[in-house]
Amino acid sequence: MLRYRLIFGTLMVVLFVGLILLDGYLDGSLTLQIPDKTPQGTILCVLVALLALPAMWEMKGLVKTTGACLWLPVAIPAAVLLATSWYWAQFSSSSGRFLSLHLAGVLAGTLLLLFLFQARRYGTRGTILNCGANYFSIIYLGLFSSFVLAIRIEYGPWFLLLFIFTVKSSDTGAYAIGRWLGKHPFSPSISPKKTWEGVMGGIFFAVVTAILFSVFCGIMDWWLSILFGMLFALLGQLGDLAESMIKRDAQQKDSAGHVPGFGGVLDVIDSPLATAPLAYLFFAVFCR
Repeated sequence: MLRYRLIFGTLMVVLFVGLILLDGYLDGSLTLQIPDKTPQGTILCVLVALLALPAMWEMKGLVKTTGACLWLPVAIPAAVLLATSWYWAQFSSSSGRFLSLHLAGVLAGTLLLLFLFQARRYGTRGTILNCGANYFSIIYLGLFSSFVLAIRIEYGPWFLLLFIFTVKSSDTGAYAIGRWLGKHPFSPSISPKKTWEGVMGGIFFAVVTAILFSVFCGIMDWWLSILFGMLFALLGQLGDLAESMIKRDAQQKDSAGHVPGFGGVLDVIDSPLATAPLAYLFFAVFCR
């Protein structure tokens, strides 16, 4: 398990960093010496859209065990439209207005479409369960992931890498220290293997990562990077617990078995997914 986690974790890191740097090189956002080109984040946009397919399929399997039905013909397009919102806004002369109209249209239209789907297939039986499960999945995988793309487009690749590496290094630190020194359960009813020692290890790893990015990339002051590391180490752990709650409700240990050593796609993206909106807010407040 640990061997596969190290091997596939390293491969995923290398591939992701390579794609983000290539993306930044192609659109000029990697360095100040080259003018930025529109659109920004094309490769990341494609990656986010592609990840929606297996992630939603995994969510369908989890939802099914609770008695609800996830309708992929509605859920996947709606999630992709939400996830890529910031990308399409770049083509508008008024990106803020476009985002408002796009998000409102997709969110409202999707909900009405879900009710129509429910009425034609099941009538009134399971309306709250089915429509609630579908709408939650679309918001969770679509709207939340849109902020990953928002960080990349509005702040550049280095801010995105800072965020992703800080949150994922917290996961790594919590896992490693928890296995080594963990004795005191953090949340036994939700995730029995998580410990307070692991949480402290996650915070340490995240703070070190954030400081290194702030020093070498000039993203933020060192004291602010400490705050960022501590905050998003804790938020990342809460995001991981949120996905654990979904899996426990579905009586599943992992969301799937697509990623050796990790489980499923949802098990890999859970903490960045849950914290991306707050990271965007943090950058908007402190890094303008």
